[in-house]
Amino acid sequence: MSAPLSPARTRAALRASARISAELLLVLVGTAVVLWLLGRMWSVVWPLVIGLLLTTLTWPFARFLRRHGWPPALAASVVTVLFLVVAAGAVALIAVPVASQSGELTDGVVDGIQRVREWTAGPPLNIGDDQITTALDTATDRLQNSVGSMLTTLATGVGTVVNGVVTAVLALFLMFFFLKDGPRFLPWLARQLPGRLAADVPAVAERGWDTLGAFVRSQAAVGLLDAVLIGIGLAVLDVPLVLPLAVLTFVCAFVPIVGALFAGFVAVLIALVSNGLTDALIVLAVIVVVQQLEGNVFQPMIQSRGLGLHAAVVLLAVTLGGSLAGIVGSLLAVPAAALIAVVWNYVREQLSEPPRDPEGTPGPGHGTDPEPAAAPLAS
Repeated sequence: MSAPLSPARTRAALRASARISAELLLVLVGTAVVLWLLGRMWSVVWPLVIGLLLTTLTWPFARFLRRHGWPPALAASVVTVLFLVVAAGAVALIAVPVASQSGELTDGVVDGIQRVREWTAGPPLNIGDDQITTALDTATDRLQNSVGSMLTTLATGVGTVVNGVVTAVLALFLMFFFLKDGPRFLPWLARQLPGRLAADVPAVAERGWDTLGAFVRSQAAVGLLDAVLIGIGLAVLDVPLVLPLAVLTFVCAFVPIVGALFAGFVAVLIALVSNGLTDALIVLAVIVVVQQLEGNVFQPMIQSRGLGLHAAVVLLAVTLGGSLAGIVGSLLAVPAAALIAVVWNYVREQLSEPPRDPEGTPGPGHGTDPEPAAAPLAS
């Protein structure tokens, strides 16, 4: 016969469950409010985020110039101009070859469509020309009936492009000011906060800055390796637009998992249109091998001392970010998860049991507020 339940312990367990549920509910409500505020201020938050990511990428060169006696404003100006030159060069490397070979690609697309028609006309599909014509007529009618929605979509696309240009300009200005005045931010922040916050918030901000820098630089290194290896494979197969595809691979590497899939899809599609099915399958195999090397060799080696996130965490973060905010969510998912890990690890350090000496007393320094951190943000 089992022992009866203790009324006192049952009530205590119910009270503890109710208290924990209420606290979790408050945390969720607070998180929802923060996310809602970020959404309302997204026109300001998004350029700020892009500016921070660009600053982490360009800060090492600016720091090098400052350490060699360059004034902060001059160093920030030179780095910003060089970044613009490199970005314009990357766009030119993609746009100019595509424009020069657009006729060849168009002919390849037409030939590919003709080959698909011939294949579908034979067994086992046996789709006749009259059926294809009927399908094309139906598609044309639908397009004509949806002219209004297409114009609306076009207007929305133009607005998106304009917003993107404004965001890029704001991000560049913010990057310049971060490069120029970033090292003074944490000391200023420490002076504005009271008590323990004067040490905790700058410490978390400095760790977060180091984590963002590790993310951007590691993604740049991995993207460069991917671009070189895939570019070599495309060049061996004589696929057109090798350099633009390599640059696209490097740029897409900053969006984990999703970017690699997109760049690989574009490379396989161009190989299929220009070289045929056999070369397209070879390109697909090359991309799969390179991605496996990236996931199992390159990233663990490069990011082992950086983010410290498991591959499963990265995959789940990218999936969640993409479902919540599309491409932007996929781009920000991994650094956001890394920053959450930074905050969590710092809180755990502060809440952990203090080390004790052989006499059983807390170790030196425990129980006293540390001095406010004065380390620069971009150290």
